[in-house]
Amino acid sequence: MSDTSGIPRRRRALVAVLATLGLAAAAASAATLPANASAPTPPSGWTQVFLDDFNGSAGTGVNTSNWQYATGTSYPGGPANWGTGEVETMTNSTSNVSLDGNGNLRITPIRDSAGRWTSGRIETNRTDFQPPSGGKLRVEARIQMPNVTGTAAEGYWPAFWMLGAPYRGNYQNWPSVGELDIMENVQGMNRVWATMHCGTNPGGPCNETTGIGNNVACPGSTCQSAFHTYTMEWDRSVSPETIRFYVDGTQFHSVNAGQMDATTWANATNHGFFIILNVAMGGAFPDAFGGGLDSGTQSGVPMTVDYVQVLSASGSGTTPPPSGSRDAYSAIQAESYNSQSGTITETTTDTGGGQNIGALANGDWALFQNVNFGSTAATQFVARVASGAGSGVSGLVEVRLDSRSNAPIGSFALANTGGWQSWRTVPANISSVTGTHDVYLTFTSGQPADFVNVNWFNFGH
Repeated sequence: MSDTSGIPRRRRALVAVLATLGLAAAAASAATLPANASAPTPPSGWTQVFLDDFNGSAGTGVNTSNWQYATGTSYPGGPANWGTGEVETMTNSTSNVSLDGNGNLRITPIRDSAGRWTSGRIETNRTDFQPPSGGKLRVEARIQMPNVTGTAAEGYWPAFWMLGAPYRGNYQNWPSVGELDIMENVQGMNRVWATMHCGTNPGGPCNETTGIGNNVACPGSTCQSAFHTYTMEWDRSVSPETIRFYVDGTQFHSVNAGQMDATTWANATNHGFFIILNVAMGGAFPDAFGGGLDSGTQSGVPMTVDYVQVLSASGSGTTPPPSGSRDAYSAIQAESYNSQSGTITETTTDTGGGQNIGALANGDWALFQNVNFGSTAATQFVARVASGAGSGVSGLVEVRLDSRSNAPIGSFALANTGGWQSWRTVPANISSVTGTHDVYLTFTSGQPADFVNVNWFNFGH
């Protein structure tokens, strides 16, 4: 949470310290995972729609039920040198693309005795990866970049990225059809770049050919010396629609529909995407950093990929609020309130991403209209909450029906959970409820300071 998030001043210093500690813990955890770790189990609310763990015998090619090889120096009829000025020839040879027998894929660029480079580029057969209406899509891979730096790394350009489905078979409609670069790296630098390309070239609303991007150092261990997890989360449950980029679970970049005109956003996102893994050699991106292939560039250093996984989450609570009734027994996203007093909305690092409401203190409230409890009485309330409140600061999260002046039907007390993004699920008993009601979350404390963030809540029998 940064100074631009709207968080009150009384919380910022504490949040910054806790966020730094959280990043260190996440980096330490990532560094201790074995190289052949399996893809993590999808969190609650997410469905796995694609997975390749790259299990198989050493020296074999990829599973062609999942992947197709892009070979040569361009698509048929497409721009030369893949449109980027790179110099390698892509092949389907197991010298360039193969499994290592330990659950990993290796894409290896090789220079022959005449100085010619070959490498590998694979793309998913599927071109339908996009979030459902009101939902989310998460695309992630655990990758060790080619472990080469300095002069020996000049010209290396590994990437994990996506292209809009309309590009396949056309090859002349970039960048309008959208490109999402989840991980790019050049020159063996300890940095990961994430970028969205869209609009027109050159220039346009997406600043082509640069795109809308950001970069950050890999946390804990360098990008080259260890595996890191690179993630794109595309969120249609918020307004404006937002695409976020993460390394080891920490967001470092986002692009949203409000950053460009509606037509540009729709052309870039209103369709499926396919996934690409490749290692290019040379081209415009390395050249921009003073690099380029020369006799000192080291041949044969692979990008190693542990897994690629795609998850989907259907919409559950939206911003703005839904037009119809809400199901009391499904997660109600806290940011989907109909009205509120004293709250802010901010990006959450909780499982599933999205937003939470925060800066909640004594007297604040949020209203959720038309919550349908059905004919079987609800007797429990459950909320996903976090707190970075100072010592001695605590308060009550209360549920009231139909009016803020009505007595609470249930509540629970909360103090510091370890940080404003340190989430836990807290249950409480409530008086029996049936039918459809307006639900108020109210926040009561004996101190004036903020004491809680809320991500979502629901009810149970």
